[in-house]
Amino acid sequence: MKHFPLRPSSRRLSILLAPLILTGCMVGPSYKRPSAIVSPQFKELRPAPGWTYAKPALAELPKGTWWTIYNDPTLNALEAQVALNNQTVLEYDARYRNARATINSVRAQLYPTLSGSLSFNRQSSGRGSRSSGTIINYGGDSASGGATPSNSTENTYGMGPTASWDLDLWGKIRRQIQAQVTEAQASAADLANARLSYQAQLATAYFNMRYQDSLHDLLERNVKFYERSYQITKNQYDAGTATPTTLLQAQTQLEQTRAQSTATQAARAQYEHAIAILIGKPPAEVSIAPGALPTSIPAIPVTVPADLLQRRPDVAAAERRMEEYNAQIGAAIAAFYPDVKLTASYSYSGDPVGTLVQVANRIWALGASASETLFSGGSRTAAVHEANANYDYYVATYRQTVLTALQGVEDQLANLRVLAQQADQQDVAVKASNRAVTVALNQYMAGTEIYTTVITSEVTALSNAETALQIQQSRMLDSVTLIENLGGGWNATELPSKNSMQTDNPFLPSFIQKDKN
Repeated sequence: MKHFPLRPSSRRLSILLAPLILTGCMVGPSYKRPSAIVSPQFKELRPAPGWTYAKPALAELPKGTWWTIYNDPTLNALEAQVALNNQTVLEYDARYRNARATINSVRAQLYPTLSGSLSFNRQSSGRGSRSSGTIINYGGDSASGGATPSNSTENTYGMGPTASWDLDLWGKIRRQIQAQVTEAQASAADLANARLSYQAQLATAYFNMRYQDSLHDLLERNVKFYERSYQITKNQYDAGTATPTTLLQAQTQLEQTRAQSTATQAARAQYEHAIAILIGKPPAEVSIAPGALPTSIPAIPVTVPADLLQRRPDVAAAERRMEEYNAQIGAAIAAFYPDVKLTASYSYSGDPVGTLVQVANRIWALGASASETLFSGGSRTAAVHEANANYDYYVATYRQTVLTALQGVEDQLANLRVLAQQADQQDVAVKASNRAVTVALNQYMAGTEIYTTVITSEVTALSNAETALQIQQSRMLDSVTLIENLGGGWNATELPSKNSMQTDNPFLPSFIQKDKN
């Protein structure tokens, strides 16, 4: 192989480019995502009466608008306001924007620092001189030599740029950039998790409010029924065929049910107020018309546990922070290596101003320096140990977050399976107790049963109806919690990419930035 000698200009260029080539080195461990503790499938993922699991290949949660599966226009309108007006969500949004802006602050350390200076100096000095010898005057007078005072003032002007550049040979700054970029991604996941959490809270408050509406309707229906029973009893009492005790029992039952119906309004108002706060409005500005609790549960697609690693924003946030603290290990290790900097200055100095930029007044300097801490009392070693411990902490946090996510899904799947069976059984009890009320009332009218039997049957029927309504409420709430535990249709691919956060500069004017969507 033939070798060609480098010309002097090429050698100089190679020397100048050598630091740039060396900057590709970064000390510290490369990040590799630790394995999570997951099972191959969910334990509770099996069909159950009254509850249908959607097939993953056929259905998915709506991306970003998971609440639309309930087909409730009022709920849809309320949920759309959470991301826009919820103040806590806006707090997380500000944190994310802060983390993203900090990337540019850290990244600026990779570039040379250029500064300019302009100086003026005025200096005044005085001096005296004495001549030697004698001057002869033929006029008979003589004069001896004396001191002649002299003053001078000098003006000096200077100006020029100065530059310094940290070469980051060992990647300390780049590790800090990597850490900040992944922190910004974690903040974006925190924002998505906060948004999902408050959307789920709103849906929970909404269905609780609808439960109170349905309970109020149920009690009002019973109030009307008890009013008829009371009127029948009163007519019998007026006719002398019913005792005062029977009349008082009918009245007591009627008024107790009215009181229960009235009490639902207080709970409903509190849920309505909670909804107002969740959408960022004062309670006085939010009024929601009464409505019924849904009677059916939507089919929710459930896949495999491993999908939670991509579909849970809290899991994604924990994973991003693992890489952040892995990068911090590299930054701590880089402190053991010399810090190399280049400096340069170019200036003019002279007087007057008109001659300042002449070549004769030019001053320039180039320099390089390397510094390394020889002894720090073990602080650098301690910093590496601290960074490793922080990384191990976030590995454990990541794995625990995954386990908690698995538990949440399993819990809700079990709840929905059991509640579906309970709902069917309770429906049988409601129908049987309603028939018992009809039979007891007919027997009382025929005179074969006392009124206490009717009251007992009616109380039992109302209690069964309330239990059935509570079961339906629990199923609705558990379905919301299951969707939240599945990630609400979110996916880790929605996180901003590292490249986009390192190329976009939010401080540039909008007309300079390119559209990267």
